[in-house]
Amino acid sequence: MITLQQDADGFIRMNRHYPNSVRIRIAFTDGSTGEFSGQTLNNAYDAALAEFRAKNGLDARGFSRTSASRQNSGNKVDFVPVHPGMGE
Repeated sequence: MITLQQDADGFIRMNRHYPNSVRIRIAFTDGSTGEFSGQTLNNAYDAALAEFRAKNGLDARGFSRTSASRQNSGNKVDFVPVHPGMGE
């Protein structure tokens, strides 16, 4: 089991997908804890990544199609918003 801590802004640090079958416990800032599957957190990660790319004008693969020059590939997220009872 993996244990993660929610920060004061409501995020957990997650910069990759976890295996779908792993159980992950999150300690929330309000003192409660929740246990989630890897699939649930992977879905939250994918949603955060899609929102980040949409806000920054990137396509589904994370590239800017507006300019001809190659840009820095800082097109990933490191923090994912979480809340008690999500995805269940």
